[in-house]
Amino acid sequence: MNTVEAVDGLLYAVYFQLPGQPLPRCSVLKTGANLLPCIHMSSILLFNPRSAVAKYRVPNSILNIAASIEGKYPWVIVDGNREEDSLYSIMRYLESGSFSYVGITVMPGPQLKQAIPISKAIRDAYPGIKIIWGGYFASNQYKTVLESGYVDFVVNGPGDHCFPRLIDALENNQPYELIKNLVYRSGEQVIKNQKEDLIDQDELPPLPYDKLDRFYSMEKYLGKTYLGNKTLAYHSSIGCPFTCSFCAVVPIYEARWKGKSAQHIYNDVKYIKDKWGADAIEFHDNNFFVSEKRAVEFAELIMPENMTWWGMARIDTMSKFSDASLELIRKAGCKIIFFGAESGNDAVLKQMDKGGTQTGKQIAAFAARLKKFDIIPEYSFVLGTPAATLKEVEAQIDFDINFIKKIKAINPKTEIVVYTYSPVPTEGSELFNQAKQKGFHFPEKLEDWISPAWENFDLRKNPLTPWLTPAMIDKIRNFETVLNGYYPTVTDIKLTSFKRKAIHLLAGIRYKINLHQYPYEIKLLQRIWKYRQPEIQGF
Repeated sequence: MNTVEAVDGLLYAVYFQLPGQPLPRCSVLKTGANLLPCIHMSSILLFNPRSAVAKYRVPNSILNIAASIEGKYPWVIVDGNREEDSLYSIMRYLESGSFSYVGITVMPGPQLKQAIPISKAIRDAYPGIKIIWGGYFASNQYKTVLESGYVDFVVNGPGDHCFPRLIDALENNQPYELIKNLVYRSGEQVIKNQKEDLIDQDELPPLPYDKLDRFYSMEKYLGKTYLGNKTLAYHSSIGCPFTCSFCAVVPIYEARWKGKSAQHIYNDVKYIKDKWGADAIEFHDNNFFVSEKRAVEFAELIMPENMTWWGMARIDTMSKFSDASLELIRKAGCKIIFFGAESGNDAVLKQMDKGGTQTGKQIAAFAARLKKFDIIPEYSFVLGTPAATLKEVEAQIDFDINFIKKIKAINPKTEIVVYTYSPVPTEGSELFNQAKQKGFHFPEKLEDWISPAWENFDLRKNPLTPWLTPAMIDKIRNFETVLNGYYPTVTDIKLTSFKRKAIHLLAGIRYKINLHQYPYEIKLLQRIWKYRQPEIQGF
């Protein structure tokens, strides 16, 4: 049986297929309980590879691309986080013969596990389809991506203009050599086009939340977290105005930042709150609090909505905020803020090109200051940067372990996230040059990135850096285990009061006497209770 109806000017079909029958030219695939649009030639499939095990977030990056082609080219979305078998769903679409392009967003780490084999499978089955990658991984490792043989183009940074202009050029057999933010192969040469100035974010088309809801229920994207029962993931800005040499954002945005206005953010959030019941917000910006004025304006607007929220900031930037601003931000629902502390060692901060004026003294003072506003500081530390000798590397690790303990003594509510330093390709930076001089190099083949070792590299767990010995890595990880046991994170909503007390007591002696080696009993409890690992899973 095949029925067709018009919905909002789009043609939809409800098709009930018998087993073994091929899909008709114009059909509907059922994803969940949603009807998908009738598709035509030059349709575009947008794929968000799996990045989470149990929780889902609005796929903002791929939705930005969808918004850029909305009303111009037919598109569908496959969200790997919402699919049991992403490859099956993708191939069912492609069987229709209506798709000419596949766009894939790729972050480092888990998304590669689907992005690589699925891209290869598409290329093998449909060699005429153009495969376009974007996202942080593709932008930073564009040579390796393009040399794979199964990715045709890379969008280097924002794709709001680049992606639709590329499709226009391919559809009309026009040159694409001048399309900004585009990277591609010409013969044996990889061509990297000029970067585009950042776009005024208020001028971008609205994200097509309503159309996404036809593919996958929006309500299921609003998950229960520490912040609320229906937490919205939202991007209010792009880039960051700083040049930290360990950060993957820097090579892409080159110390540039553009943010939506407070009113624009509020309008989007209010719409989603009213339509789907969102009660909390995760701002996934690289740096939400660049502008005190914007943050305060948003706080004033959002306050009547009684929503809780979280975002990322820099300590040296936000320490300049007035007490009145911090008080208003907390009153408006901001519960916790993520800060890149990175190190309490001023020499290491200089090595990282942290920029601004951040110092160990300032990091400690700001943790103390936030206590009176009841804002939880979430500090990340990056341990294991290169040094002249192994002894110096270990001394730096020991320094920051003691510094972290100092921060917890000053403000016990401070959340601590511990990473090991993983190099990023920031050409010309002192830190990356040091890494290369020490013998570090990235994989030459794209497939190597999905080996267990390199996946852990992307998660900053096992950096595969020659200046870190296994004993040093164990020291960092064991300290992290004891720390997270003695101070269970407040953001793990599944950890009961009894479990918190038990793991706190178990880790107490170790923490107090600096006995971090072989914390097997704590690791066992964490495994049994599925203790949340914040650096992997976030909220």
